[in-house]
Amino acid sequence: MMDFSAAKGPKLTLDEGSVLDIGACIVEGNNLAPGSAVPDDGDPRISHSVEGFLFTCGPDHIRHPEPMSGAYEGKRYPLHGSFSSHPAKILWTKFENGNAECRADIDVITGERRTARLERHWRIDGATGEVSLADRIVNTSTEAMPVFLMYHMNIGGKWFDSGTRLAGQMLDNGGFPWTFGEEGGDIFCVPAENKGEDWAEISLGPIAAIDGKTLRVRFGTDTLPFLQVWRNQRAPAHVLGIEPVSHRWVSRAELEEAGEFNILQPGEARNFMLNFAFV
Repeated sequence: MMDFSAAKGPKLTLDEGSVLDIGACIVEGNNLAPGSAVPDDGDPRISHSVEGFLFTCGPDHIRHPEPMSGAYEGKRYPLHGSFSSHPAKILWTKFENGNAECRADIDVITGERRTARLERHWRIDGATGEVSLADRIVNTSTEAMPVFLMYHMNIGGKWFDSGTRLAGQMLDNGGFPWTFGEEGGDIFCVPAENKGEDWAEISLGPIAAIDGKTLRVRFGTDTLPFLQVWRNQRAPAHVLGIEPVSHRWVSRAELEEAGEFNILQPGEARNFMLNFAFV
């Protein structure tokens, strides 16, 4: 794990052994990552990643395992796709003028033995404390392939109280308490587009444990047009996830039949953008 922080903003650790995802996210002395308070789906590839504050789903698959076809009949796409556990090659880091930046490439082998490259650029603005992630996925194989992406931002539920709410234009009535839905846990996935805007915004707060700050998340809706939010309070789990995502929450077969795969030709790339801050 690499420490990554700026003059202002959260103190992060970045996981060089797994896609340079975020492990710890420390705000006002508290690590908001859920740690072991997440459900264990039995996939050792992602068990450590899912305990962190942000991990990346894709590029060949998102969400839960589904059957593969063709030459891979009888096998299943891995839980949350193939990104996790691929090591990052750090190209450079900079800590200048109070700002922090890190640029890395991650070469990925997909479930279908195709190759892709994740070009990842983290920044923290030392003046505002905002964390920015710019990702570019390149199809480095010789075949066309669909590309999926989901960012799991997992926050430990122990930090919330009855005053903590979700707020955003894409939510019913503009927002509701973080304990939405059924008792013990629930999930929803909604279109995230703001009218006339290229970015969507959702906030979670206030969080009393971090001096009443609110987590504000913004993401580019041209490639992340949906927002999924889930929570699980079925002990020992105690977690809430904010998850910008490239595709609807339906089966892979249904997405394909509806023509909703995002196909990348060999050499083509697709960009994904996410920012967050504690305000």
